[in-house]
Amino acid sequence: MAILRALMVGLLLTASIAGQAYAQRKTNVPDSPYRAEEEQKRKEGEAIDQQYKATLDRTNRGPAEKVVNDPWSNMRGTDDTKAKR
Repeated sequence: MAILRALMVGLLLTASIAGQAYAQRKTNVPDSPYRAEEEQKRKEGEAIDQQYKATLDRTNRGPAEKVVNDPWSNMRGTDDTKAKR
């Protein structure tokens, strides 16, 4: 009897949680104003992505040249071997 009671309580808890989750899902109503709004936002996002990629393609000039920054270059002599250091 206790096992049956525990099983029933578990089923009721599972049903209540599943009911809440089911209520939160999006409906498949094709005439929903939210669906049209989401579709328009998706299209705008895709257009922005295409513009961004096109801009990157236009501005991409290859790898940048490596700049060597040596602030002590004018302080060293012409012969910089380990023996003279």
